[in-house]
Amino acid sequence: MSLQKRQPVLLKKSILVRVGVAMATILSLAVIGILSSVIIAETSEGFAAAINQAGTLRMQSYRIASSLVHGTDLEGGQAGDTTRKLVEEFEERIYSPRIHTVLQKGTSLRVEEAYQMVEWRWQESFLPQLKAYLQAAGASTSSDQDESQGADEKLFYLSNVDSFVDDIHHLVKVLELDAEEKIQQQRLIQIVTLALMLLVVAVSMYMTHTSVLIPLRDLLTCARAARRGDFSIRSHYLEEDELGQLGQSFNVMAEDLSKMYADLEERVREKTSDLEQSNQSLELLYTATKRLNESTPTEEVLRNLIHDIEHTTNIRGGYVCLGKPGDKQAFRLAATSFDDENGGRYPLDCATCLGDGTSHTFELQRQDQSATRMFSTPIKDQEQHYGVLVLELADASESAELSDWQQRLVETVASHIAMGMNMAQQASRSRMLSLLEERSVIARELHDSLAQSLSYLKIQVSRLDMVLAGEDQNTALEISSILRSALNGAYRELRELLTTFRLRISEAGLIAALEETVQEYRERSGVEIELINKIGNCQFRPNAEIHVIQIIREALSNVSRHADAEKAKVLVECDIDGLVTILVEDDGKGMAMDDDGDMMQHYGLPIMKERAEWLGGDLTIRQSPSGGTSVRLVFEAAESAPSNIHESVLQRMNYEQ
Repeated sequence: MSLQKRQPVLLKKSILVRVGVAMATILSLAVIGILSSVIIAETSEGFAAAINQAGTLRMQSYRIASSLVHGTDLEGGQAGDTTRKLVEEFEERIYSPRIHTVLQKGTSLRVEEAYQMVEWRWQESFLPQLKAYLQAAGASTSSDQDESQGADEKLFYLSNVDSFVDDIHHLVKVLELDAEEKIQQQRLIQIVTLALMLLVVAVSMYMTHTSVLIPLRDLLTCARAARRGDFSIRSHYLEEDELGQLGQSFNVMAEDLSKMYADLEERVREKTSDLEQSNQSLELLYTATKRLNESTPTEEVLRNLIHDIEHTTNIRGGYVCLGKPGDKQAFRLAATSFDDENGGRYPLDCATCLGDGTSHTFELQRQDQSATRMFSTPIKDQEQHYGVLVLELADASESAELSDWQQRLVETVASHIAMGMNMAQQASRSRMLSLLEERSVIARELHDSLAQSLSYLKIQVSRLDMVLAGEDQNTALEISSILRSALNGAYRELRELLTTFRLRISEAGLIAALEETVQEYRERSGVEIELINKIGNCQFRPNAEIHVIQIIREALSNVSRHADAEKAKVLVECDIDGLVTILVEDDGKGMAMDDDGDMMQHYGLPIMKERAEWLGGDLTIRQSPSGGTSVRLVFEAAESAPSNIHESVLQRMNYEQ
């Protein structure tokens, strides 16, 4: 139906139009009732006064009759005057505005006829007789004539006054009937108006129930169902009015919402599936990272990792091979789901598995002649290529492929394996370099201590041989004393070396190690040693802490053995820029050599300088202001582990070899 045709139909069946018509009808009936009451009340105004005025005419007629009857008992002209006043008063009352106002408003014909009858009889019958009587009564009084004059007029009035009063009574009665009829008309109009209003109200309520309440309940039921997510319910009220069109619109909306809701459910399912995939991916990546962080990529770890991939993707086994693209043979580090007894082992086709170093899918023929689809992804970290991760797809058809998210997940796991292998290699290299460094330290310590002591002892033994050959006993005893002293020094240095090699920095940190060292030399030497800690929050590398401890121990060892000091001070300070100052001072005798020429006491100084060089610092040894010796080491905490330290170790080891 076109819009131009629907508009008249909608206006005709509109609920608002029907409600408006009902309200207009009720208002019109109310206005009609009110206007009719006003009009009837207006036309009925004065009827009571007219009825009262007409009633007084009856009384006035009898008063005139009474004055005529009793006129003989009055003296002189009093009888005529009384009658004349009564006649004049009757004349005024019959023409009173009270009666004429009612007559002018349009009374009924019977009222007009009754009034005209009364007026005619008064004007034509009674008034001329009464005037004649009054004239006769006035003449008799002035000329003393016989009182019998006017008797005929009196007799006429008295004989006809009752019929005249009946005419007046009829006038009063018809006035009363007209007034009652007007009241009846008003009552009838009000009853009819009220009945019509009640009818319109009943029709309006019925229309409201059928056209408003029932459709609204239907729409409310549909709305509640839609709020619960049920869009299958439809509105059954489909008329041409507003609520019917609303029902039609709701049905269209429910249909659209049903489609949208189904589409949203499908999208929610897709998003839920994506989230599940993401959760599975994150869980697999977390498991892979945890396995690779807790242990090196061993065969067992990689096999468990392949099983984890099986639980997440549609694969049924795989293996990890070490090799690079172009290698003719690779090393199979870990594998799952092989069955040699059934002849199902994968062939060793390394070129196909390694490929060109990118992820690819290929088909392999197993030894039992069955075909299977494989997915290979490289295990590489940056430019370092370690091998490939090859997985067997559950679907052996030619079109079988891993989905995009599964391929990305497997490639990420492969990169984690590569990083694990890289970290394992770096840890292995670090352990190797640490071992080489430790060996270098041991070699240096032995070279700078026991090696020189033994060399010195070797020279003394040669001298002893020469002296014994010459049989110089005094010189032999002197050399023997020197050998004994050198052996004691070598033994002491050996104990120092053992202490050095056993030295460990505990979790308590550098300050705790310094306090233990100071307390050890305080008890050993009896020297009062003060430790001043101004290190703050400065951080050292473990090797730097070892070198600092060893330099301080060597300085305190010289204090205890050679300084003959009573007091010593150890200062450890680090400023805000990370500049570290180590100061060891004593109040002893200084650095003077013994007369014996014993150089063993100075063997520790080159070692201290070499450690200072390892720290990248500056070591100065001079006389302190108190007369003793001052050992000062200054270095930067950030440069306490030079980047070329491992290279220097390797160079030293290669040189010594």
